[in-house]
Amino acid sequence: MTPLLKDDSSVILQRDVMVPMRDGVLLATDIYMPAGDAATPHPVILERTPYGKHLPSRSECSAADPQPKSRAEIAAYFVQHGYIVIYQDCRGRYQSQGSFVKYTSDSEDGYDTCAWIVAQPWCNGRIGTKGLSYAAHTQAALASLNAPGVKAMFVDSGGFANAYQGGIRRGGAFELKQATWALRQALESTAVQDDPATLAALAAVDMRVWLRRLHEWQPGHSPLSLAPEYESFLFDQWRRGVFDDYWRQAGLYAQGFYPQFSDAAMVHMSSWYDPYSRTAAANYAGLAARGGAPVHLILGPWTHGNRSLTYAGDVDFGPQAQLDGQLAPDFLALRLQWFERWLKQDRAAPDPLAPVTIFVMGGGDGRKNAEGRMSHGGQWRSEQSWPLPDARQVAFYLHGDGTLSPQTPQPEAPALSYCYDPADPTPTTGGAVTSGEPLMFGGAFDQRRERDDVLVFESAPLHQDMEVSGDISLHLWVSSDCVDTDFTFKLIDVYPPCDDYPQGYAMNLSDGILRARYRDSWSEPTLLTPGQVYALRIDGYPTSNLFQRGHRIRIDIASSNFPHFDSNPNSGNAEGYPGPVRVARNRVYLDHARPSHVMLPVIPPRQGGKHG
Repeated sequence: MTPLLKDDSSVILQRDVMVPMRDGVLLATDIYMPAGDAATPHPVILERTPYGKHLPSRSECSAADPQPKSRAEIAAYFVQHGYIVIYQDCRGRYQSQGSFVKYTSDSEDGYDTCAWIVAQPWCNGRIGTKGLSYAAHTQAALASLNAPGVKAMFVDSGGFANAYQGGIRRGGAFELKQATWALRQALESTAVQDDPATLAALAAVDMRVWLRRLHEWQPGHSPLSLAPEYESFLFDQWRRGVFDDYWRQAGLYAQGFYPQFSDAAMVHMSSWYDPYSRTAAANYAGLAARGGAPVHLILGPWTHGNRSLTYAGDVDFGPQAQLDGQLAPDFLALRLQWFERWLKQDRAAPDPLAPVTIFVMGGGDGRKNAEGRMSHGGQWRSEQSWPLPDARQVAFYLHGDGTLSPQTPQPEAPALSYCYDPADPTPTTGGAVTSGEPLMFGGAFDQRRERDDVLVFESAPLHQDMEVSGDISLHLWVSSDCVDTDFTFKLIDVYPPCDDYPQGYAMNLSDGILRARYRDSWSEPTLLTPGQVYALRIDGYPTSNLFQRGHRIRIDIASSNFPHFDSNPNSGNAEGYPGPVRVARNRVYLDHARPSHVMLPVIPPRQGGKHG
């Protein structure tokens, strides 16, 4: 053991301790301990990551210091407050042995790691977990097996409640961030790094070109062909379109393990433009309902893990939007307060959080700020539960003249149709996107881009402010001339014109997708009969937004959101396999007997304000 930092002899690092798993594979583990007190048992904070236990995490920063801190610096902070900190490379990554298979080995590996930790003389039997994104998934994975010693968790932007419905797939479609992520991580893998020729060839892969040929991909002929280990799990998950036992395993399906899930104090944190807002809300609701240790929820206005920024995409939410200075001095301080109260069981330390803390977007003037972003505004608010119990579900109906209103449609209202071409799919413009740069970006952007394959429905200007906070669902009656196709929607807040935005500004809030073959069952898909009318429900990401007086509510309907999701070839062929594509003519029905509508959770006026 050696001192961690040259000017800090209070922290000792045991580097690359090889911890055995049940199958004999050894996982590389760094252990940060107090130098002068190593013989005294301490609580342990664990993070399991595929991103290199020795490398900085991009999210370990603050508004005051945007430069990411090293993991050693983060560890030293907690060690100096009386904890032992452990970082571990996931199986098959960096210094750990074994083969990397994304997500599915993390439950047993996490369990075995916790069992090893609590058996060590320097552990007092209590473990806290932390981590963003994949390191949040690893937390939910080990907790699904009720790993030994886990007493407090801070699950940041991940922890699959149901990976089939968010993170890998969604509404039957496949999230193509799995491909862009796999390419980026394959470049960092040991096998590729050790082979200069393979490294150069893989680095030259142009994902934009490959995405234009999406329906030609197959093993050995894909952007991942030079990294078979990564190509293998990509196709495995893409081709598993049916919700079966694969999707019900620990690590992918916390919902199926709630009865045995670790009874730990938990924070589930995500944000409106993060792919894991549904996961965080579902895990909060399902685990809080059990009783036992406290479960908290935080939903901010950010993109994935960017909690110290005031903006998401091209929209700014004001200085209150940061976690820093609002929920706590910064993210480090918030986690310390959490672990002091619930991992150390310091009853003199107050719980730093309300049961639910949400950022209600909206209230800004809609002008460009100094950075050129639209000022949308917003504020934090504390709640006692989620979904909000006073939400009133209000139907807004889609009408044939392109309007959106609470008025029910006429009996003979016309249907509207459009053509969806898989060779020219409707492009992704913001939303709950991560890991797709530079091909796609998360956040809020102006949606004023006219295309023939998008139906637009817009309300009259609102006579008074209206808050919408909760889950969004779209109910459609549709038909197609193909045996399968997708339907997508976006919920949009439309600003009136101003000097900065003469055409107004159409800000995306939530979106959803449904592959029509899964309209009745995720486990028993059925193809469409061309021309037959079907009722569909499409679930969107949760949101919280104040539609101001004079704004309009808008719903966009299309049949693709690409490359956020794979484009449907409309042919009915098996997913993830090469095959023909067809142009689909899709129709949306809008009459009294088939009243297509969006359900909005409308919140009555209340006192808002800063958390605390």
